[in-house]
Amino acid sequence: QVQLVESGGGSVQAGGSLKLSCVASGITVAAAVMAWFRQTPGKEREAVASTNSAGTTSYTNSLKERFTITKDNAKNIVYLEMSTLKPDDTAMYYCAAALWVYGDSLRPNEYTYWGPGTQVTVSS
Repeated sequence: QVQLVESGGGSVQAGGSLKLSCVASGITVAAAVMAWFRQTPGKEREAVASTNSAGTTSYTNSLKERFTITKDNAKNIVYLEMSTLKPDDTAMYYCAAALWVYGDSLRPNEYTYWGPGTQVTVSS
């Protein structure tokens, strides 16, 4: 049974940084496609970043200068480092996993497994 559990969210002032963690069980992050998405009420889920088994990363263009996805294969954890946070970054952040992705790794429909999310709130 695959489980993804996010942590590290919280409240931060604009310009600050946060590092989110996604602890995976039942799936090996080294072999899977892992991603971070975010969503605010009333809006569609938005891709942040993904990483695959080869270590190739993809980012939503508007976020790639400030956000970094990494993974620790030994610990089976995926991270999202966020810097220079803005109020527009306020959202629930979700970790997602797929055994393989045939199409665009930034499309939420490509992912089978999801965590419950961790809230990030950025105040001005």
